[in-house]
Amino acid sequence: MAVIDSDAHVLETERTWDYMLESERALKPRIVPTPNDPTSGGESWLIDGTYLGKARNVGADTSREAREMEDIKARLKHMDELNIDVQVLYPTVFLRPFTRRADVELGVTRSYNRWLIDIWKQAPERLRWVAVLPLLSMDEALKEARHAKENGACGIFIRGLEGEKRLHDPYFYPLYEEAGKLDLPICVHSATGSFAVHDYFADECGFNRFKLAVVGSFHSLIFYKIPEKFPKTKWGFIEVSSQWVPYAIHDYARRYERGGSAKIDKSQVLRKNKIWVACQTDDDLPYVLKFSGDDMLVIGTDYGHNDTSSEILALRKLKEDGTIPTPVVNKILDDNAKALYGL
Repeated sequence: MAVIDSDAHVLETERTWDYMLESERALKPRIVPTPNDPTSGGESWLIDGTYLGKARNVGADTSREAREMEDIKARLKHMDELNIDVQVLYPTVFLRPFTRRADVELGVTRSYNRWLIDIWKQAPERLRWVAVLPLLSMDEALKEARHAKENGACGIFIRGLEGEKRLHDPYFYPLYEEAGKLDLPICVHSATGSFAVHDYFADECGFNRFKLAVVGSFHSLIFYKIPEKFPKTKWGFIEVSSQWVPYAIHDYARRYERGGSAKIDKSQVLRKNKIWVACQTDDDLPYVLKFSGDDMLVIGTDYGHNDTSSEILALRKLKEDGTIPTPVVNKILDDNAKALYGL
């Protein structure tokens, strides 16, 4: 049995942007000191006039060389110590909105993907990655998705809100269609791409900005039957725990049935819609499993970060906890992650 970390992170460095075209050099993200912003950790990325705290969410239980991918052998050694066979790599800087300009987005996301390709090539069996697409330019986004698939990507990163668009917006239909053809799941990660939402909740914790946007997008996607429109496409909901799944499915079923439609089998909603959800070890998993079934949960460590979803020993704890049967644990750690990411 393999042990798959379905949500690990890389922390971007100045090397991440070395792949930008010469014509894009003026758009290159820069590290700037921000000593007066305690939430930034003392320094920030400056991208198209937007400051993004660089050292605000860094896990102390990982080395800089490993989380920044400066030393791939160190990363793999730490994975061995954690008994992790495969990590699926997600970004850090793109968890928040960073530009409204299509040319900036294209330059930085394309460079990020090329950086991840070089990382993947050093350990293709153990380090897989989720592509970040220039969604302000759909034609370019589809090109990037195809290139990423050819170079080790196993998913497509998307935020709970993208710009001022919700995920059931027809604008994204070409992406969903292509994702199904490429067998790349649409991975909705705890994040927001909306400046309006991000700034409105700026004085609060990340729950409203990042978590609720993802939960809301889940409800919208199934309510508007988006997965049914794209039956080949898989979906993942990552780093928002799974505790909300019973509530969201219950609410969806009540609204659907209120119009006189057939009764919803709540235990089949995730499976029917090809939706996987990343759980946490402190979720009430016996209760969640009544709604998710044992085929549609995965788990990650949030490697490299230090927030409410971070648990470097999550995979080991799930195996040792004894809360749910061993065959179900094995599915969450192995079979389900392979099914979601096509590993």
